[in-house]
Amino acid sequence: MTRTHEKVRYSPESKPAEYTRESAAEGVEQALKLLEGRWKLIILFHLFGGRILRFSELERAIPGVSQKMLIQQLRQMEADGIVRRIVHHQVPPKVEYGLTDWGQALCPALDALLTWAAQRPEDGTPED
Repeated sequence: MTRTHEKVRYSPESKPAEYTRESAAEGVEQALKLLEGRWKLIILFHLFGGRILRFSELERAIPGVSQKMLIQQLRQMEADGIVRRIVHHQVPPKVEYGLTDWGQALCPALDALLTWAAQRPEDGTPED
């Protein structure tokens, strides 16, 4: 009888990138640029968990965002590979938005950032 580990070949894990202080700072800066914009994080949180929403549903879920701004932010996120646009060819046209796998992978990172922010001392002074 063949064991599972003999049947399945695992691809070798890629080496984690080795960063210098400068390259790490640059990488984080580039990552943050993908998320900059007043509405991008709010859009992300509405789409986390595999949710697929129509444009009108996103617009209703985010009070205060203009149609023009929502379109701009979604287009930027689509161009960056975070959001996917799903077009259903029907009358009237139906367009939905969801996260790509890479966009969904942001969830744990943002959760860690939220946890970190919650640990801030109440008076705002650093602890020694």
